[in-house]
Amino acid sequence: MELVGKITADRPLLVVAVKEEAQFLDTDLPVLLTGIGKVEAAVALATVLAGGPRPSHVVNLGTAGALRPGWTGTHVVGTVIQHDLDTELLRALTGETYGAALTLSVDGGPILATGDAFIADEAARERLAARAHLVDMEGYALASAAARAGVPIRIVKHVSDDAGDGAAKSWRESVADCARSLAGWTARHLDR
Repeated sequence: MELVGKITADRPLLVVAVKEEAQFLDTDLPVLLTGIGKVEAAVALATVLAGGPRPSHVVNLGTAGALRPGWTGTHVVGTVIQHDLDTELLRALTGETYGAALTLSVDGGPILATGDAFIADEAARERLAARAHLVDMEGYALASAAARAGVPIRIVKHVSDDAGDGAAKSWRESVADCARSLAGWTARHLDR
């Protein structure tokens, strides 16, 4: 976890998993690098939100795998789910709902599936495509931490790969271009 800059109540906090995804950000906004995965993301954001002034809102920027053909570009997520938590089984066992879908925008937007596995095979992609458009490893955890702290969040993902065979190689080859696109989105949509 690394926080660059100072959080203030009148500005957003940019949250990115790894430096490769943040490498072209040219902003005076604070940037939190969380590390990869749900635990790293949730702990980093919860720690920052609990430890000092809270930002006006959180903006998670990062890469995502496309679960359906034709998905490219940058997307503002509408709903986020956990693909590696069996919410229905847990409800049957306990009578409680854990890991329910989180709606981030009433205006819609793609569904992002978050889990602690880098999806890089056709069978996993097909299984997830029935429930979501995109897949990542931090979004749900960040949305949950922000919601519990009462801080609004936007999740913005740029498609880096097709979440199928060869996705890891595609991510490595495309992460710089993705980071440029995310930096461009930030420059167009966020106040400096």
